[in-house]
Amino acid sequence: MADVTLKNVVKKYDKKTIIDNISLDIKDKEFLVLVGSSGCGKSTILRMIAGLEDITDGEIFIDGKCVNNVHPKDRDIAFVFQSYALYPHMSVYDNIAFPLKMRNLKKDEIDKKVKEAAEILNLTEYLDRKPKQLSGGQRQRVALGRAIVRNPKVFLMDEPLSNLDAKLRVQMRSEIKKLHEKLQTTFIYVTHDQTEALTMGDRIVVLDKGIIQQADKPEEIYYNPANTFVGGFLGSPSMNFIKVQVNNGNIKFNEYEISLSDKQKEILQGKEKVIVGIRPEKMDVINANYEFKVPVYISEMLGSEKIVYFNINNEKCAAKVDTQKPFDKDITLHFNTNDFLFFDAETNLRI
Repeated sequence: MADVTLKNVVKKYDKKTIIDNISLDIKDKEFLVLVGSSGCGKSTILRMIAGLEDITDGEIFIDGKCVNNVHPKDRDIAFVFQSYALYPHMSVYDNIAFPLKMRNLKKDEIDKKVKEAAEILNLTEYLDRKPKQLSGGQRQRVALGRAIVRNPKVFLMDEPLSNLDAKLRVQMRSEIKKLHEKLQTTFIYVTHDQTEALTMGDRIVVLDKGIIQQADKPEEIYYNPANTFVGGFLGSPSMNFIKVQVNNGNIKFNEYEISLSDKQKEILQGKEKVIVGIRPEKMDVINANYEFKVPVYISEMLGSEKIVYFNINNEKCAAKVDTQKPFDKDITLHFNTNDFLFFDAETNLRI
């Protein structure tokens, strides 16, 4: 069990900065998720912790020890790859046992560890099979089993579910969370999937262009984003962002004049333009203090709810509404101004 610390870590390829002076403390037994769009640097961070990538500057500590110059095999970590990386000619048993054989453990000790891991992952009946005889989810469990038997201080997982179909991803998310709770080991998990991030992480780190935008609990990230990037990245559909003029504490949505609370007026004092952020599920609520009608240009049916798209102040917006909510070309939406978040129109930072 171990904590992991990054201090002022920089990674450059030639003159291009991939990771820009990141500092991060990952607690012992924490399930930390690194999330961001492709190219943001999340996998690079994982590979630097593993020792598969050299760092340009800064320090990385595992269990209080600086590992900058420690070989990957001596860092006491286990890496689970996106591609499973199983040996096709070996049985499930031998794939799981492989890292133990490389450490020259006794045969009976290897057998005990492999069978324990197989039981945890419900693979006992598949130990004699080859990888090609397994489903995608079973193969991923074999890859997890190979990591478990090493009993590492830290598990590193690089988008391990991205090759699975939607139903299997949901199943494997819960299995990995159960595994974390059972093993009580530090997990660092990389994904570009916001649902995985929100449902799996004790804490989420949102990255963009090699910089940490926000690191916090999932609910804080979702409801209190630090900037428009974070607010827009998490949530499906993403948060609505509406540019407005502030006039004596009032703002306008299309032709509707909206009066803000005294507290909100105080927050916006001295501002002429701001960006209002509001989640789609907050655009049609029961405890509304405003309602307004907008023309809908497209709608999407999602079972018990429907997503409707419309414009406010020439900005594309979305609302989640009940499937039974009646509308023709126009829809009446109900919102509460207390659900507004405000962002600076120039910096995009939360006000």
